[in-house]
Amino acid sequence: MQAAYDPIADWYDTQVRASDGLLPFHMLAIDALLGLVGDVKGRDACDLACGQGILTRELAQRGARVVGVDLSQRLLDIAQREEADAPLGAKYRRDDAQTLATLADASFDAVTCNLALMDIPDFEATGSAVRRVLRPGGAFTFSITHPCIVPPGSWWTTVGEGGPGRHVRGYFSEGYATLPDAPGVRGRVGTHHRTLATYLNTLADAGFTLERIVEPQATGAAAARQPGAVEAPMFLVARFRREPTSAAGA
Repeated sequence: MQAAYDPIADWYDTQVRASDGLLPFHMLAIDALLGLVGDVKGRDACDLACGQGILTRELAQRGARVVGVDLSQRLLDIAQREEADAPLGAKYRRDDAQTLATLADASFDAVTCNLALMDIPDFEATGSAVRRVLRPGGAFTFSITHPCIVPPGSWWTTVGEGGPGRHVRGYFSEGYATLPDAPGVRGRVGTHHRTLATYLNTLADAGFTLERIVEPQATGAAAARQPGAVEAPMFLVARFRREPTSAAGA
């Protein structure tokens, strides 16, 4: 089965990297996510929907024993080439985030996912799979485009429209949406939009407890590129803890 990112893997990899590193908005999300993940040295981590392994390699650099998982073989090929060129000990495997069939139960202290849950159709199945592979007390930390601020059908406003900001429409219309006029990757692969309540309640039902949320405010190069992101957050970053025991099961 071909993943949605396979035909655009090389293009996508170019899109998220600048000549001197990641593009500002990707750095904004990753920095906030890493801040919530905390110390991973000596810990077992799974980077869910890892793509070309940017976050995976950062976790490995910080001392984690990390496995990156993605459905796109083409993106995994890029990740594996980079690991071969500059080894950090990161491992990669092709798997579906909705099942994680190749991963053993209770095998990770941490699961991360950077800006990829919007690519996954079945979030309930994903939450259950993540809980299964986490050890009791382990944490699931992820970043997403902010569901309240960046739903399909919304747009950034300009100073000429009363100041920079975000005009929000379609928040309650959950489901997959194609965005042919959207810049970047969402214009190529679309997005699975969910309300904030769906994200929070689905994970609570799966046996997770919310510990922390961050809504990073754009500064520097990211703010210069999109002034509206100074007034309204583009991303939501959250850390959920797997409960040692719960109604969801052991």
